[in-house]
Amino acid sequence: MQLMSEKGAAGGGLRERKKRATRAALSEAAVRLAAEHGAEKVTVEAISAAAGVSVRTFFNYFDSRDDAFVVIDADAGARMRHAVLEAPADLSPLAALREAMAAELAEAEQQHELWRLHAEVLHASPHLLARGVGAHMAAEADLADAIALRLRGDGDTGGNGPGLYPRLLAAVAGAAVRTSMDHWSAHQEEAAFLDVFHEVFTLLAAGLPAPSA
Repeated sequence: MQLMSEKGAAGGGLRERKKRATRAALSEAAVRLAAEHGAEKVTVEAISAAAGVSVRTFFNYFDSRDDAFVVIDADAGARMRHAVLEAPADLSPLAALREAMAAELAEAEQQHELWRLHAEVLHASPHLLARGVGAHMAAEADLADAIALRLRGDGDTGGNGPGLYPRLLAAVAGAAVRTSMDHWSAHQEEAAFLDVFHEVFTLLAAGLPAPSA
């Protein structure tokens, strides 16, 4: 996964916001067209037209047509990495990761339909699903690296990768997000998504105690 620089991800200048908006519009157009017609029938020309940009602009953001189907927000990983590294020192790694993820999921309820369509598109196409899994694994590894950097505090993860704890924490946090989304999707009338998300992370922070009978 290609990531922005941490400064660029955090700066949020007008130019960067416009670029993110254009990329998001292209990704959304690609997903909605693929959900309606099938990814194999969707062309770059159709995606560009639906997003209101030229084909040349499309290739400023994506190397290939398939890239537009795979990752809805390619910059989210960079923003979370920056947030983890810049979180207050008194926050635990779990709390820092929770806050970073919560910021990215603030509009989860509004984006839920698009995410659902995105999952349907990937599962309908084995090669896109494989690429999606690869992108997820890359994002998880990058978060583990950020956690390791935060723990070490010296900007060096060492020669053997981030280590067991950062890898486990990144993986568990990803599972927590998926569990939160699945539960909220089935019980939308009972609670807001972020309330479910924070409840899941509270259980993690408590060590996953068994619920009382």
